Amino acid sequence: MNLGTSEEESAKEIHIPADINWEMLDKSKFFLLGAALFSGVSGALYPAVLMKTRQQVCHSQGSCIKGAFTLVRHEGLKGLYRGFGTSLMGTIPARALYMTALEVTKSNVGSAALSLGFTEAKASAAANAVGGLTAAMAAQLVWTPVDVVSQRLMVQGSSGFVCNYVNGFDAFRKIVRADGVKGLYRGFGISILTYAPSNAVWWASYSVAQRMVWGGIGCYVCKKGEENGNTVKPDSKTVMAVQGVSAAIAGSVSALITMPLDTIKTRLQVLDGEDGNGKRGPSIGQTVRNLVREGGWTACYRGLGPRCASMSMSATTMITTYEFLKRLSAKNHDGFYSKS
Repeated sequence: MNLGTSEEESAKEIHIPADINWEMLDKSKFFLLGAALFSGVSGALYPAVLMKTRQQVCHSQGSCIKGAFTLVRHEGLKGLYRGFGTSLMGTIPARALYMTALEVTKSNVGSAALSLGFTEAKASAAANAVGGLTAAMAAQLVWTPVDVVSQRLMVQGSSGFVCNYVNGFDAFRKIVRADGVKGLYRGFGISILTYAPSNAVWWASYSVAQRMVWGGIGCYVCKKGEENGNTVKPDSKTVMAVQGVSAAIAGSVSALITMPLDTIKTRLQVLDGEDGNGKRGPSIGQTVRNLVREGGWTACYRGLGPRCASMSMSATTMITTYEFLKRLSAKNHDGFYSKS
């Protein structure tokens, strides 16, 4: 989304911070600060991801909150961070690849769309959607093996999962010994089918949601800011609030649309390691049939609550952190506000 123009539908002219594109970033600062900031975000949200994963794998539906309390009672708070070290090791390079692909694609697609005569709003939505799609596909090359290992560690001790791993390296070694390198990419295809459209939907929804928020309540909220005639100049807190609300909306929409695919993906990546007799894991069709047999089609939405919560919180913290990161990494901080 390009924040560099005023909202066309608004009665007032709103001057909001201009978007910082790829060419304006100090790349070394961008990646160094990004690794630190997003590691912190990942740590804060990891327990919700772990509980979502355990619910998706469990053969019977139970309360997520009750499951979390049971886990903490038996293992302490560290139980909520099973596999976090492994996840973090993969998150840093995957996130770097994601951000690079996202920003480069958004910049190129946005410019191309404008040159083809698209309106700024349509060009922004298209650039965000294609950028999210490309970024997700690129990141999965690194993230899928990490996801497979970390999810195996997450579900240890839960009902129906009997494999025991000492740590991430031990899980990596046993998976490769049993299935070869392809075992680390189990569910890669459906991961692409899950995360690529999910990211496209998220970034496009985020772009549209921001415009709706600015157009609907932006003027009312921004009356607290500095005004000059018909011009409203929102402060940074207002901008972050709008970004956070828009991100939460986009996260919920994306979670709801892609939840069945995420449940199938998680089962494919985890349940083929249930036994040690060399039996091949279930196919996509078998996984779907097993889910339906266990709880009907609603079984595909197991873990929807924690996933919606996780994605909404993740989206809100991610986008506010990401926009803050881009501001910190900009080569030139002049012209913070766009000219309308």
